[in-house]
Amino acid sequence: MPTISSFLGIIIQMYWRDHAPPHFHVIYGEHEAAIAIRDLRVMHGSLPNRVLMLVFEWAVDHRSELLEDWELCRQLKTPKPIPPLE
Repeated sequence: MPTISSFLGIIIQMYWRDHAPPHFHVIYGEHEAAIAIRDLRVMHGSLPNRVLMLVFEWAVDHRSELLEDWELCRQLKTPKPIPPLE
């Protein structure tokens, strides 16, 4: 599972050939969640509220890049790194 970004202890990953809808996985310590890219909803799992807000802020800024990486992973190609939250 490629890591596409990490910041403030938050790791953002995507699985190869993952199921729809387009989403990414977030790992923060013992917490994990899958976040839908288009509507930024938690599909499953949970994160602390502060971490979730940081992830949403980052994802809004990088939605097109996330969708591009989703397509690359679906084709078993290497996703492009996405800059961390600044």
